[in-house]
Amino acid sequence: MKLLLDSNIFIEAKNRYYAFDICPGFWEWMDNVCGTDVGTIVNVRDELFEGKDDLAAWAKERRDAAWFLPVDDAATQGNFAAVVDAVAGGGYKDAAIEKFLAKADPWLIAKAITIGATIITHEVIEPHSKRRVPIPNVCQVFGVPCVNTFDALRKFSTIFKLG
Repeated sequence: MKLLLDSNIFIEAKNRYYAFDICPGFWEWMDNVCGTDVGTIVNVRDELFEGKDDLAAWAKERRDAAWFLPVDDAATQGNFAAVVDAVAGGGYKDAAIEKFLAKADPWLIAKAITIGATIITHEVIEPHSKRRVPIPNVCQVFGVPCVNTFDALRKFSTIFKLG
């Protein structure tokens, strides 16, 4: 698995361009590619479970899917510690660090480092950010590539056609 999905990919898809009722093809694509070259971590899955909507139901139907990768292996745990150190030394405000570390983001980065994956996220590099810790900023420290949904769809030559 070489592409890891940030929770915002699922959330933005559901709320905007690929809503379940507008573009079911996106969700079919997810079912087809997840587990091959695409996946995410259990922490992202758990964030999706927190919603009380179609996305939470969709994620719960796939609760035990193998593409929800665990983060309890020694290598990911060690990389998580390195991510924490990098963020703590990155000049961010304490509140930003606390918020970042409380979510799936640092674990996603740690798993990407561990398996040599690219992260799919809607976040972008913000070099002067101090009040928020963007995933791409931390990824840059570790040489982890980040792309957005559209880049990922193009990588798979995905086309959603009507009729």
